Amino acid sequence: MALVILTSIATIFFIDWAQSVLLPLVIAVLISYSLDPVVSLFDRIRIPRPLSAALILMAFVSALAAASFPLKQETMAMLDKIPVAIKEFQRKEARAPREEGIMEKAQTAAKEIEASAKPDGQKPMSADDGVTPVRVIEKPMDIQEYVVKSSPAALVLITQCFSVLLMVYFLLSVGSLYRRKVVKISGPSFARMRKAARILDDLHHQIRRFLFVMVISAVFVGVVTWLAFLALGVEQAALWGVVAGVASAIPYVGPILVFLVSGGAAFLQFGELQMAIIVASTSLIITSVQGNMLTPWLTSYMSSLNAVAIFISLLFWGWIWGPAGLIIATPLLMIIKSLCDHVVNLRAMGELLGK
Repeated sequence: MALVILTSIATIFFIDWAQSVLLPLVIAVLISYSLDPVVSLFDRIRIPRPLSAALILMAFVSALAAASFPLKQETMAMLDKIPVAIKEFQRKEARAPREEGIMEKAQTAAKEIEASAKPDGQKPMSADDGVTPVRVIEKPMDIQEYVVKSSPAALVLITQCFSVLLMVYFLLSVGSLYRRKVVKISGPSFARMRKAARILDDLHHQIRRFLFVMVISAVFVGVVTWLAFLALGVEQAALWGVVAGVASAIPYVGPILVFLVSGGAAFLQFGELQMAIIVASTSLIITSVQGNMLTPWLTSYMSSLNAVAIFISLLFWGWIWGPAGLIIATPLLMIIKSLCDHVVNLRAMGELLGK
């Protein structure tokens, strides 16, 4: 047991230390699985895999770039309106009659108690009694300084994106080469090779099914959120649709973030708490329909994992790899459970992860 605990701790430290290598590799594997069916279609018409992989990858990157230009304009428009909305909200708040809150009343009462507890004739010390008043002036945020400090991180991110694209191309080019190699080295007995092939088939099926469900669910959440926000009069509804669709890939955490941020944005836009509640509740209803009705109807992969295991996986991979870890936490947990179900010594772990 002590050896298992020490090995687990060492593995966690290694995963954190090798993040710059492991994270792009995992993301590249998932993207290659999602694009592999399209490359397989080109195989049927006798087009070489390296050529078809390059064409599909170029089309994939071009589609992302083409979609980013309208979103950039939507984002810039939203950023331009945030200061105006905040000033308008402050102006309304200044005109409205201000009611004393609980904390302010408690503070006033405490001052009265303190004054009554002092001896007669003793008055509180003021600035005229030889005490120099001090005023703390906060330094305003320098965007240029922030960009300069963040440039190394941005360079690392660009390098990792380029590495992911190259890895996806190589994985699509080789096809099932590594799958055949894994089956071959699992021998020499035919039973072990068949078991390895069965495990790989199950992993292949699980990842394909998860990616299919994730894409369909994201499209559903994005389109419905866009139409609902457009009907409610929310500005930049298309941008909110994209944000909601991407956030739907993160179970539990993504819908909550969209719920809070969309409610805050609606409050800044309309200046009314009622509209903020309506907009936030609309996003929550859409993600609830997606998580509780659409996803189980499309596939039963959620039934093989319990909610506690998924939430712990989100906490762990989010702590190790940040926002990207939140997105890949569920497919990694599915892979781990599939391996545990096929390995006799790990079936107890698979039982803990399942329902």
